[in-house]
Amino acid sequence: MPADLLATPDLLRSVFRRHAAGVAVITARGDTGPVGFTATSLASVSAEPPLLSFGVGTGSSSWPAIAAADHVGVHILGEHQQQLAATFARSGADRFAPPTAWREGPEGVPVLDGVPAWLVGRVVTRVPAGDHRIVIAEVMHGDATGTGRPLLYHQGRFNRLRD
Repeated sequence: MPADLLATPDLLRSVFRRHAAGVAVITARGDTGPVGFTATSLASVSAEPPLLSFGVGTGSSSWPAIAAADHVGVHILGEHQQQLAATFARSGADRFAPPTAWREGPEGVPVLDGVPAWLVGRVVTRVPAGDHRIVIAEVMHGDATGTGRPLLYHQGRFNRLRD
């Protein structure tokens, strides 16, 4: 088999750049304040009980808080929130400073304003997966009444859904 077809981290990244994914921001309350990061690995796991999952890198600045958190917030971003997605994806950014609008939500979890939908979940487990952990959380609270079309991530950029 040609060397360029063998599995490598670059191959995996290249293939998944071609996979359009919804954009979410995961938040938690940390010891020194709120933390959060942009995620494209969000998945529905089960309806009964209502479970969701997402991946987080163990080298990320948010990992220590996510590792210790009892509850996490999950925010589905709208196409009008490309800048918010970029802020939460940028290393070293003060993600909760203005213009980010947020409030303390259920279970003390930071909840972002203006999103199409959000959930707060109780962390059930964290599963080791290479240099990441897959976090599984049981949904406890949420609101799906926000407006806007979803923001997508494709080919390394945030994109709008086209009809």
